[in-house]
Amino acid sequence: MNNKFSSADTIGNIVVNFPKAIETFKEYNIDFCCGGHRPLAEALMEKNLSESTVVDKLNEEYETFKDSIHSDIDWRTASYSQLIDYVVQKHHTYLNNELPVMGQLVTKILRVHGEHHVELSRIHKLFNSLRTELESHLIKEEETLFPIIKRYEKDPSPELLDKALKTITELENEHTGAGDILKELRKITDQYQAPADGCTTYSLTFQKLYELESDLFHHIHMENNILFPRLQALKGAHVY
Repeated sequence: MNNKFSSADTIGNIVVNFPKAIETFKEYNIDFCCGGHRPLAEALMEKNLSESTVVDKLNEEYETFKDSIHSDIDWRTASYSQLIDYVVQKHHTYLNNELPVMGQLVTKILRVHGEHHVELSRIHKLFNSLRTELESHLIKEEETLFPIIKRYEKDPSPELLDKALKTITELENEHTGAGDILKELRKITDQYQAPADGCTTYSLTFQKLYELESDLFHHIHMENNILFPRLQALKGAHVY
């Protein structure tokens, strides 16, 4: 078998070429969105994971699923508008629908269980900080960046590209901030495992936090590893 991937490949590039690698990276708790620019070897060393085990698993799964990859949309070549509409319809809609619900749940378990689980106060603060950042972030994407990119797609100009790239830098920094909060939430919640004395609402809240993490990782991956690099690659290319 000719291996498709090696530990020298960046994590983001592996996911771009093989989206199902996301499940493997989640299994080993490897950051594939904000940390997508790093070589896989660096993440494996950091987490003291066996290079051969993880790389072999990726290549074996790629061989199994490669025939079906071509039936999926290749976001590396899809139009900017198509990619943006997908992000808004799938990920922005999810956040707009779920964040208010999760806010109520996080508050409820703090009221009911906070006396015996002091970590819930920190979880409450982290979630609400993340929610505030995300709501502002979505507005910046939908009202500023995405319209600029769509205008650039119809009528390219260096001015529009420069505006897009400046906003992208801001958004990438915000992605890193959101990723840091998610990592702390995962640690405090013990990988989103509700305690033995937790009620049904407690378990539901942690399940929704896990789903939020998963959706955000996919969301950030689509932007940090696909949309943004495609635009950044145009800098200095004079494609107008």
